[in-house]
Amino acid sequence: MTLTTAEHPFAEFIKILGKGKKGARPLTQDEAYRAMKMILADGQVEPIQLGAFLMLMRVKEETCEELAGFVAAARESFAFDNNVAVDLDWSSYAGKRRHLPWFLLSTLLLAENGIKVFMHGAGGHTQGRLYTENVLRALGIDAAESIAEAGQQIELTNFSYLSLEHICPKLYDMINLRPVMGLRSPVHTLVRLLNPFDATASIQGIFHPSYRQVHQKAALLLDQKHMAVLKGEGGETERNPDVECLVQSVHDGELSDEIWPALFERRHMKAEELEPQLLAQVWRGELDDEFGQAAVIGTAAIALKLLGKADDQAQAEALAAQFWAARDRNRF
Repeated sequence: MTLTTAEHPFAEFIKILGKGKKGARPLTQDEAYRAMKMILADGQVEPIQLGAFLMLMRVKEETCEELAGFVAAARESFAFDNNVAVDLDWSSYAGKRRHLPWFLLSTLLLAENGIKVFMHGAGGHTQGRLYTENVLRALGIDAAESIAEAGQQIELTNFSYLSLEHICPKLYDMINLRPVMGLRSPVHTLVRLLNPFDATASIQGIFHPSYRQVHQKAALLLDQKHMAVLKGEGGETERNPDVECLVQSVHDGELSDEIWPALFERRHMKAEELEPQLLAQVWRGELDDEFGQAAVIGTAAIALKLLGKADDQAQAEALAAQFWAARDRNRF
């Protein structure tokens, strides 16, 4: 008698995605939630299943329902209690290759003016990019090594950066499969929406414009109160002052779209080399960089409007410029 091997429980989700052009369909929000719960649990998904699942998702691209389910499961896996009040959650996963990460000065500018910013990211998964953790180190800013240390840094300085490795190690391992797979996966999208400290507001940058609305609608499904997503320079959360910037937001259950105009008529050339110390020189006022300064102020302005610190774009940009003019130039 031939014994039939029972089907693996996770096979259900691979079949839904991989039944061919006519049979395949997206996961429901609940199915995505259950799939990610299994992935993040110990020993419930085989490596070959994980690879197949991630690449099937990559080929079809995730829906807002799938993204919301993945994020909900990931957030439930966090093994820490949140007792730190954070104003703004800022994701940083893309890395830079054309321009310096000017958005870092935006976050430090906000922090200097009493806004508590928590930044999370992961570096090294894509060759040839400059990642946040390395730039902060060059500026003399230590990344946190644990959730507890991140909370302490936020309380002391209003800013902390923590690697995904210390938030959800399994997601960190998955995001670092990119060199193995040769492609990004849904993990690169879902980590941007994690908001580990339940910040009042969150802001995300993406590279592919089609993902803006997926982020926006997933945030709505997750009942995130205040969220903004934009096509950022290099995929980071940074307004490119050379082009108009569409910001898609969620505020108390309402979706909104807003275009921030380009700040220059001509485009700037990309930097010849990405030297982090140039950020410190611009902050100190020792170096004039038209593009960089506009990116810092413009990005901070979007965050200030998201946080309700300004009623319109003009007020937000004026407040950001005021913060910049009054910054502590001896910071670095």
